[in-house]
Amino acid sequence: MTDIQNFIDEALIRNVHLRYCRGVDRLDWDLVRSCYHPDATDEHGSYSGGIDGFIAWISAGLPRFESTTHFTGNQLVEVTGDIAWAEHYAIVSHRRGATAAEPAADLIVNVRYIDRMERRDGEWRIGKRVVIADSEKLETIEGSWLNLAHLQPSRRDRTDYSYER
Repeated sequence: MTDIQNFIDEALIRNVHLRYCRGVDRLDWDLVRSCYHPDATDEHGSYSGGIDGFIAWISAGLPRFESTTHFTGNQLVEVTGDIAWAEHYAIVSHRRGATAAEPAADLIVNVRYIDRMERRDGEWRIGKRVVIADSEKLETIEGSWLNLAHLQPSRRDRTDYSYER
């Protein structure tokens, strides 16, 4: 493999992970699904199994949060032919809305996504994903300092401004 092809493959694999993060944060299950091969598995906290079950699991749980944000940092990718290993560090924030009993809070988890990537029919996708939680914390939200009314509203679906091209 040439250095240029290796560089391209690494970029394509990193892009799969970024598309996954976007899909989860926008609740775009088709985009999430496009990141996995149909026979892929995901070990993700209390869920372990195939992609259909994984999407059913996250689509039931994630909408209860007001928002989620995946902030990706280090991405190490090692390509060997049509198989690659990737480790993606991320800080994942889940905003829980206020209730009568509790104030709003952010659940913040430092995770690593460990992926076996496979190129099939010229396309890189996840073959197996294992999520490792390195640490977590819960931060209570006290007040607000930013007037969100002055910004484009965030939406967790395809009406979000990021889908306009």
